[in-house]
Amino acid sequence: MNATQITSPVRLTESASQAQDLIALVRDFVHELHPQRLRTDEVLLTDTLDRDLGIDSLGRTELLLRIEHAFRIRLPSGTISEAQTVGDLLAALQKSAPRRRLTQMTVAPPISLPLVPAAADARTLTEVLDWHVARHPDRLHATIIEDEETVVGTVTYTKLAEAARRVATGLVARDVVPGDRIALMLPTGFDFFAAFFGVLYAGAIPVPIYPPARMTQIEEHMRRQVGILRNAGTRMLITVPEAARLVALVQGLVETLSSIESVANLSVPTTASLPLLTDGKATAFLQYTSGSTGDPKGVVLSHANMLANIRALGTAIEASSADIFLSWLPLYHDFGLIAAWLGSLYFAVPLYVMSPLNFLARPESWLRAIHRYRATLSAAPNFGFELCVDKVEAADIEGVDLGSLRLLANGAEPVSAQTLRRFTQRFLPYGFRPEAMRPAYGLAESAVGLTLSPLGRAPLIDRVNRDALSRRGIAEPAKPDDAGALEIVSCGQPLPGHEVRIVDETDRELGERHEGQLEFRGPSATSGYFHNAAKTRELFHGEWLDSGDQAYMAGGEVYLTGRIKDIIIRAGRHIYPQEIEEAIAEISGVVRNGVTAFGITDQNSGTERIVVLVETAETDPIASNALQVRVQEVVTNILGAPLDEVVLVPPQTVPKTSSGKIRRSAARDLYESGHMGSPRRSVRWQMLRLYCSGLVAKCSHLPRLLGAFIYAIWWWSVIAVAAVPCCLAVLLVPKLEWRWSVVRSLARAALATVGAPISITGTENLPTGNAVVVFNHSSYADALAVAATLLGAPVYAAKKEFAHQFLVGFFLRRLGIFFVERYDVTGSLADAKAATSIARQGRLLVFFPEGTFTRRAGLTEFYLGAFKIAAEAGLPVIPGIIRGTRSMLRADQWFPRWAPISVYFSEAVQPSGTNFTSVLQLQDKVRQVILQHCGEPDLGELAKPLLSRD
Repeated sequence: MNATQITSPVRLTESASQAQDLIALVRDFVHELHPQRLRTDEVLLTDTLDRDLGIDSLGRTELLLRIEHAFRIRLPSGTISEAQTVGDLLAALQKSAPRRRLTQMTVAPPISLPLVPAAADARTLTEVLDWHVARHPDRLHATIIEDEETVVGTVTYTKLAEAARRVATGLVARDVVPGDRIALMLPTGFDFFAAFFGVLYAGAIPVPIYPPARMTQIEEHMRRQVGILRNAGTRMLITVPEAARLVALVQGLVETLSSIESVANLSVPTTASLPLLTDGKATAFLQYTSGSTGDPKGVVLSHANMLANIRALGTAIEASSADIFLSWLPLYHDFGLIAAWLGSLYFAVPLYVMSPLNFLARPESWLRAIHRYRATLSAAPNFGFELCVDKVEAADIEGVDLGSLRLLANGAEPVSAQTLRRFTQRFLPYGFRPEAMRPAYGLAESAVGLTLSPLGRAPLIDRVNRDALSRRGIAEPAKPDDAGALEIVSCGQPLPGHEVRIVDETDRELGERHEGQLEFRGPSATSGYFHNAAKTRELFHGEWLDSGDQAYMAGGEVYLTGRIKDIIIRAGRHIYPQEIEEAIAEISGVVRNGVTAFGITDQNSGTERIVVLVETAETDPIASNALQVRVQEVVTNILGAPLDEVVLVPPQTVPKTSSGKIRRSAARDLYESGHMGSPRRSVRWQMLRLYCSGLVAKCSHLPRLLGAFIYAIWWWSVIAVAAVPCCLAVLLVPKLEWRWSVVRSLARAALATVGAPISITGTENLPTGNAVVVFNHSSYADALAVAATLLGAPVYAAKKEFAHQFLVGFFLRRLGIFFVERYDVTGSLADAKAATSIARQGRLLVFFPEGTFTRRAGLTEFYLGAFKIAAEAGLPVIPGIIRGTRSMLRADQWFPRWAPISVYFSEAVQPSGTNFTSVLQLQDKVRQVILQHCGEPDLGELAKPLLSRD
């Protein structure tokens, strides 16, 4: 399918002529793809590329390449994803610029940046960014490019940090609390960078998911994301403004999803104080493994995990700020996120990043960008190298020099020996050095990288006896004349500080060249899967983690043989599906990367049948039969036996992940469901189905919502009924102790009536008087919990605003409450003196030293008043810890929910003196005790502002 095969005349003089030539080109292309598809020779400008003409994603890429070659132009960026009709292609064609030859370009001026060290002492990713901001704020961090010639924007460390803090402030303003999961569905660009770090600065957890490539895939795309969003308990989704209205259709499917925002909406012009994240064990982000659908697995990665992996990778490749990284890898995947972006951030490596869609449309742009910017580091999965070999023409890369590359990592999917050879041989004339190619192996459960080939060596390919490996699990070296030998690429050695072992089914470690299950351990290893205890238990074998992959070791290097779940076992023989798939993909008429092989258990024999799905545009029965025969011939030559079933399916049928990897399990499910090749519905129909799905989900929640509503009404009814005798008792009962006794009894009765159990512990630490008790404050329900707990007639401190309210003020005075000024210094000193006088009378003083509360979970700073009173009166301070009330009744809400309440009194803390230093020490000790037991984060340590530049 070369552009040179097109015979339609190309005239660029008039719009009408362009339209005719474009229609002719599209018609020829469709006839080539689907000889029987068009009933007539008519192709209309209104025809949709997928529904009317049957052009899938790969076909779309090929069509755009042909248009560019035929018209000698460069189509605008985004055409591959945005164009829906032939008319859209014409509009893009008319806006395009003439195609330029590379020889007209010059190498970009070298980056003149001083060498700087990495952020070696950082404990978190935010500390990494702040470290760079403090030392070289204006240093170039990243350059976002459309292609090798077009720069979209540049990013310095300060620009990134300031934008991220604006996003974080917007998140906090929307009540996002530490630990909330925030999904990011954003394309490659500055917004993704700002949103990712903005979520981290807010103390929340980013969950990257990939954005839809085209509107025509909206239903399939969003249905795949729903499982992830549900499992993560996603609080908010940050996406592009154009996608927000579409995603809203599935909001009903995700119960926890409260809002959908864009980066622009979240960003505010000023920044507020933010939590200071210093705990390396805190979760940095959730990486959902590729292809997650019905049972999504969110890998929990801490800041320590990610930094350990980045440092280990940097050591293995000898990374420094003298390097230049060029990447098209998606940022929503760990390969692009951690290895490319965050690794570059850590080592102060200038990063050039381009959209993966631009690479797919024009793979030569990656190679040309490497040449232009003299990149030393880059990476791609195996299919990316294949795309370059198959789609890049000599004219596209004339004058390209790839000699600057010292490392080109090949990972994220099985590494093919054939691909390594093809790529190396093809690009040797362009300065590519074989030793620059570095096969690697990694998995999300180890952050991203686990093994890497050594520096300064070409890829190592092991030829093993096929029968010995498949039948006996031994990687026996093949004889030189063995034409049927298996070729397996070494993925190198474990990263520094990481270990790998090969074990059998009983977890017994195997010897050299014995195939088994690959297990690993090291500082990058995850703590498990988010909200998936069963899968987490399966993952861990003691202190080792199960990779799910089959492998063997030889000479200290790891050789991957396949995913355990994908290996087909037939008559005791292990059959590796990727080998079958690669061979069939070479057959003429088969869509490359459109073949999948899997096993189906035969219920009668108990053995596995081998089924292969083969994508092809062929519809002629005779040609289709010939293609099936050819597939059987090729596979028989490999396995020595034919396949059980060959199923020819239309293009775009075989399920793939966002990065282009075959989803064999999903393909098996599709085969068993009998829905292969079903036509896509219109976008309007898909949106309607999504809306209906959300509506059904909402209806299913109605009983629970109704129950919650009834409980809230009951809760307030009980409080209202209890308030009447409480007010009467406070107004009419003559003695203060008796009033408090009535209040205490009614508070306990109210909690019991609404079914909220309250447990009280540590009362042995609580005297009846001559002490100060301080509580954490998280809800109006705290007053109810404390009233039901303390004995006697305690003296509460309340804000002075209540004193000026006629009814409330009178009621509180009858209970002996004293009022304090929170903000006026002169007034607060006078209040402290009055309270000290009360304390010396033997009363039990009760304070909420936070002063107020917010919806945001966490312990805020304490006011000094309670501790000054205790120090001057020489009274012990009893830390009181209340838990559960925030869940019962959050700030800014009047909808109570059922929650158990607990009150715990810790041992008394004695003041060490009366001076200001002693008061501060007393405050700090008490606050640390409450922080230790309250189960909420510390919001007292506020983020330090960005250091000003001299």
